[in-house]
Amino acid sequence: MSVHTQNSRITTTRIRQMADNNEPISMLTSYDFTLARLVDEAGADILLVGDSASNVVCGNDKTLPITVDEMIFLTKGVVRAAKHAMVVVDMPFGSYQISEEDGVRNAIRMIKESGCDAVKIEGGEEILPTIRHINQIGIPVMGHLGLTPQSVNQFGGYGLRAKEQAEADKLLHDAELLAQAGCFSVVLEKIPAALAAEVTARLTPYHCATIGIGAGNQTHGQVLVLHDMLGLNEGFQPKFLRHFAELGGEIKTAVQDYIAAVQSRDFPNEKESY
Repeated sequence: MSVHTQNSRITTTRIRQMADNNEPISMLTSYDFTLARLVDEAGADILLVGDSASNVVCGNDKTLPITVDEMIFLTKGVVRAAKHAMVVVDMPFGSYQISEEDGVRNAIRMIKESGCDAVKIEGGEEILPTIRHINQIGIPVMGHLGLTPQSVNQFGGYGLRAKEQAEADKLLHDAELLAQAGCFSVVLEKIPAALAAEVTARLTPYHCATIGIGAGNQTHGQVLVLHDMLGLNEGFQPKFLRHFAELGGEIKTAVQDYIAAVQSRDFPNEKESY
């Protein structure tokens, strides 16, 4: 007799229902157990183990260097923390672009070894066969269009995408293809708000949620990098970012207080000693 445990985390079905019912979806990045536990307990719907870990955790200036092994390692801790939120992991650069077979193999590995609920993949029609195949074998896929950081070298920077009609038309076309291929949601990054609203309207009949970042407030949900919205990355202030706390300064002050207490031999005091 086998014993089955019920996964109480939010599922793709619930995300699709939220989009259908126009319930706002909240998504934040997470890269470790401690912060993921706090974000999960606060009630976020989706925890994204983003390849932005390359920047935030590893200190790289781009997302490109991070590997499948590193993403799996980080995701394991987030999965252990998540009791409520869905956990989605970015497939890093090079893990799906070489071939459809390679992409499917890496998606399977990331799901099996990390315990996450879904993978996120950047790109549209060019990688559609891979996305379709991954969906067909039972792995949920979140798409990502607009500013796709893995293509930063091709784009020549992190500027607003789809300003011109030709690129906007392609994005609309790609978004519909992703929904038709089975994606349960699509991230729309740094595109005009009016275009994001049009994409959202196009994808609603497919029960496919749109998650915006720098894409206005007419998408089904929003995502931010946790460290950015907490004010930990001081000096980083793109137009779309709101600081919901200023923890960078608070942490530095706390560390300075600790150093002063050590230097004055005030810490540890008698009550803090055995």
